[in-house]
Amino acid sequence: MKTIKLLFLSLMMMGAVNVYAQKDAKAKPTIIFVHGIWADGSSWANQIMDLQAKGYHTISVQNPITSLADDVAATKRAIERAEGDVILVGHSWGGFVITEVGNNPKVKGLVYVAALVPDAGETVHDLFAKAPATILSKYFQPLEGFIYLSKQGVKESVAQDLSPKQQEMIYATQTPAAEVILSKKSGEPAWKTKPTWFIVAKSDQALNPQLQRLMAKRANSKTTEIEAGHVVMVSHPEETSQIIEEAAGFKR
Repeated sequence: MKTIKLLFLSLMMMGAVNVYAQKDAKAKPTIIFVHGIWADGSSWANQIMDLQAKGYHTISVQNPITSLADDVAATKRAIERAEGDVILVGHSWGGFVITEVGNNPKVKGLVYVAALVPDAGETVHDLFAKAPATILSKYFQPLEGFIYLSKQGVKESVAQDLSPKQQEMIYATQTPAAEVILSKKSGEPAWKTKPTWFIVAKSDQALNPQLQRLMAKRANSKTTEIEAGHVVMVSHPEETSQIIEEAAGFKR
């Protein structure tokens, strides 16, 4: 009889722990990652594994980068898939996308990772004109309306602080950008009504750190500077994850 009671109590405790874990997981927002140009959803692999291990649900959008509207639509679908609140994380061009999509009421915060943060009516060209040019454009390889990045461009302007193998992977898996996205105007920015965080990549040779600071200040972002190149989430995965988790745990 005593054994049966102990077994019963054990099962009840296990059930309670299970229910608590499920409630805790539901309470955490879903982290949705939006990659930039010359990248794909796997660029967030380190953050995805780290945050999943801590009980977060994650989705990494595969942007076609064929137009702003297409990327916005892809990210909107990801938000609809998510249960409960959402934190959007955008890198580079991905920042342009989350600025517009972030107006969705499910979105509770935005994390910009060496990203573009436009105001209403601004284009990529407009933003880049606000700071001295980097070396990025000299490595462009236009082809049939799309812009690829040369292997040397990956090594020198995007991923100079990564290993040769990592650089080769980025070059091999790059998603080129349709030229039309550079002149598309942004809609009403979500950063005017949602809390934001910004990671400045201090050694960025693709997106001028001066421009990053300007955009972060304008968006009133909580800003962290990391000595890193453009793909800071790859070169400094733990620091990037920590800031995303801070955004996810922010009391609203």
